[in-house]
Amino acid sequence: MSLAIVNSRAQDGVAAPPVTVEVHLSGGLPGTSIVGLPETAVKEARDRVRVAIQNAQLEYPARRVTVSLAPADLPKDGGRFDLPIALGILAAAGHIPKEPLAHYEFLGELALSGELRGVTGVLPAVLKAADAGRSVIVPQQNAAEASLASSTVTYTANSLLEVCAFLRGVGRLPEAVAPPLQAIDITFPDLLDVRGQAQARRALEVAAAGGHHLLFIGPPGTGKTMLASRLPGILSPMSEAEALETSAVRSISGYGIDLHKWKMRPFRAPHHTASAVALVGGGAVPRPGEISLAHNGVLFLDELPEFERRVLEVLREPLESGRIVISRAARQAEFPANFQLVAAMNPCPCGYSGDPSGRCACTPDQILRYRARVSGPLLDRIDLQVEVPRVPIAELRQRAGTEESSASVLLRVIAARERQLARAGMANAQLGNREVERDCALSAGDNTLLERAVDKLGLSARAYHRILRVARTIADLDGSAHIHSAHLSEAIQYRRLDRRN
Repeated sequence: MSLAIVNSRAQDGVAAPPVTVEVHLSGGLPGTSIVGLPETAVKEARDRVRVAIQNAQLEYPARRVTVSLAPADLPKDGGRFDLPIALGILAAAGHIPKEPLAHYEFLGELALSGELRGVTGVLPAVLKAADAGRSVIVPQQNAAEASLASSTVTYTANSLLEVCAFLRGVGRLPEAVAPPLQAIDITFPDLLDVRGQAQARRALEVAAAGGHHLLFIGPPGTGKTMLASRLPGILSPMSEAEALETSAVRSISGYGIDLHKWKMRPFRAPHHTASAVALVGGGAVPRPGEISLAHNGVLFLDELPEFERRVLEVLREPLESGRIVISRAARQAEFPANFQLVAAMNPCPCGYSGDPSGRCACTPDQILRYRARVSGPLLDRIDLQVEVPRVPIAELRQRAGTEESSASVLLRVIAARERQLARAGMANAQLGNREVERDCALSAGDNTLLERAVDKLGLSARAYHRILRVARTIADLDGSAHIHSAHLSEAIQYRRLDRRN
């Protein structure tokens, strides 16, 4: 029977749904047709595949070739189906055996010479193939990326001929093995460089320990950006599962994966002119944006009020859910977006409101309009709102090394995070309401204190639960099994902007 079946994978967000490539040869005028909702790049595969087979000194069948990409209602795009289509045609024509095809999945774009070119989204496909119990054959250019998935065997090839020889049993393909890691020194900006700002440093430590969102407010030049850039140096290391999730997002985005840094938490800092699509993702074929590229890491928004209001508003749902769904007329895609937001802003248009120098000439109305660029619902979702005042010159002149280093802070952060994982299996910032009731119980006196604070400051129910999560993190940093009054009071005073005018 002139029918061959080859396994492959499509790209649909970070998912990699299976695609069955069915090839049938029949009588009639020679020609090739591809069905199954192919995009333009997939339709053009018929010409690339034909020429690649011919230039590989193989015979392209002079028959009617029908290629079906199932399921038929799943959009297929890119050149990733070139290799499975070519192998299906050769198997249907009897040039290679059909039996070995069932044990492998194939990805790769074909050059006209028959060489294989790399494609995007290989890592998610390899991870899903492991769940299906099949090995994968990918282009050599994707070897480093595919080697991250240690749960399955991945082979690499440079050309169509090498794959055919391997399937015939007369050739071997190398496995995708991660190259030996060179000893490189990955250094982050250190907290040693920060002079003064004890409260801001403390808030940075609390944010790192519990995964809380953080906002710095202060005049220009007080160290807001400097503090934010030190956050990656005090974050607990990523687990392998988290690193694979983050690398999968980079894979479908077309960014290369640095094997030396693939377990580092990402730090993304888009400019305030970024559009909503750049921030959350989108396009005719949905692609991930900055919030997904910051998955399991940090998204830093400097000059927060300078972002367009509609751009900031799209952050509200991802901050709560940890994911973003991009819907378009033709298709829908879901991307992970479990990021930690760190933002910085000036207190007024000129930047000097409340500064001892008295330079601010902004009217109260101007200050209110400026701060209103950041909506209340967005501020409500930021756990820590901290003022960063101007540092006296005497503190700036302190000798380097007098402040605590990032390394010593990191030890406390890791210990606090381990307590959270042992207790609830997640960071405190991710606790649901039920977990908050279970893990953040207060004494009668502390309950009264919190109720009075919520009433006096005009805080929302969301802010109430966020205060409890922050207090739980402060208690974890203190090594305490219970939340005490000091922990709760510190958490309340971090709600700087979220209060009744």
